[in-house]
Amino acid sequence: MIYYSKTHEYVRVEGTKGYIGVSDYAQKSLGNVVYVDMPDLGETIEKGEEFGAIESVKAASDLIAPVSGEVVEVNEALSENPRLVNQDPMANWIIAVELTSLAADVADLMDADAYEAYVATNPH
Repeated sequence: MIYYSKTHEYVRVEGTKGYIGVSDYAQKSLGNVVYVDMPDLGETIEKGEEFGAIESVKAASDLIAPVSGEVVEVNEALSENPRLVNQDPMANWIIAVELTSLAADVADLMDADAYEAYVATNPH
């Protein structure tokens, strides 16, 4: 299942692991991504807190964790080619975490239909 936050990050849940990235809407809004700042393996991220940043030719944006967990993977390919986010943000996730409180964390996140409705009525 994929869940979205109001800050335009997503988490794709597979078992006890969550793959976190930015939505297609976010990458289109940013334009050409030139840098992705990611946390280190083993770091703990907390829902609602900054865990990195994404920079484009237009702007820099903080990445806000949609869920809490321990970072168990970072997408090293983005270090060498951050534009992968523009090519396919769903396939080119930023980090993967071992989820700590999935049910509580996803309670206020949106499914794809709710997220589409949100961005249609809250463009920014």
